[in-house]
Amino acid sequence: MNMKRLVKKFEDMITTSAFVEAGESKTDRELLKEGRRILLAIKEGHSDKKTLKYALNICKRVVANLDILYISSTEGTNPVLKEFFMELEKEGFNYKLVRREGCLEKEIKEYTDSHEEILFVIIDSSEGLDVDSGSSGKLPEVWRNLKCPLVVVEDSIHA
Repeated sequence: MNMKRLVKKFEDMITTSAFVEAGESKTDRELLKEGRRILLAIKEGHSDKKTLKYALNICKRVVANLDILYISSTEGTNPVLKEFFMELEKEGFNYKLVRREGCLEKEIKEYTDSHEEILFVIIDSSEGLDVDSGSSGKLPEVWRNLKCPLVVVEDSIHA
């Protein structure tokens, strides 16, 4: 990711937070949301409530919409996700569910490469953040080459 783009995203997030904290109207916040999205990436069977709540709260704070990349080989969604969708709808939150099959890292990379409006990606620590301890704890190449920041939420199992 080039430094100019990262600085611009950071400035936009700070500006938006200032508007929200200053109590701007709902209409103003909706206008700010346009074109601003956060990607929550989840694998089938891995839906930690803490990570879902974090994604919702951060979207509110930075005034962004939510894209949910759900990696699954089946059609249904689990009860935790269904409950999360109901919470999003109850709060009138704009979200988009994108179902894909395959490798989480690959799908995140493809999605962020084709959606420049993604501010950052949120994943659960159990989702496959494969840090190579043999090379000074460096992230694999796919994570280092994302076009946006990666936020890893540690779930309660690993805490």
